This record gives sequence, C-alpha cells and structure tokens, in this order.
Amino acid sequence: MDYASKKFALFILGLTAIVCSRLMFIFFNDPEGPNLLVVGVCATAVYLVSLAAYFYTPANITAIKKLSLVILIQVALVTGLYFTLN
Repeated sequence: MDYASKKFALFILGLTAIVCSRLMFIFFNDPEGPNLLVVGVCATAVYLVSLAAYFYTPANITAIKKLSLVILIQVALVTGLYFTLN
C-alpha cells in the first residue's frame, strides 16, 4: 500500500470516529445536547483503538477489507459504549 492511500485510510478512520461518537451522544436523552469536549475525547479514544486495530491486522488482508474491518470495530465499540453508559 502506498503512502497516499494510507493517509486517506487514516483520514476516513478519523472521520468515522467523529461521526460515531457524535451519533452516540445524540441518542442520549439530554435536553442540552452533546458537549463538544466530551464528543472530542470520545472520538479520540475511538480513533486510538481503531488505529491500533488498523496497524495490527495481518498484512495479507487487502486495504479495503482492512478499512472495513476497522470501521466495523469502531461501530461495535461505540455501540458497546452506548449501552454501557445508558
């Protein structure tokens, strides 16, 4: 995999981490809405976990499968956090 596609994949992972954490806090029944700092910290935590999963997947997996697997891990992590915190 070349350097440009790796940067694009990391950008996509960051974007999905922000979207997933924002959606998680939208679904809480809070009349004030989600706090930007809390969403940012949650997105950072989700991104770091997905980054570790991205770099420690086997090398024989294709790039699109690797990215799909890590996005699925992000969604599962945020879903688990939602049910744990709710």
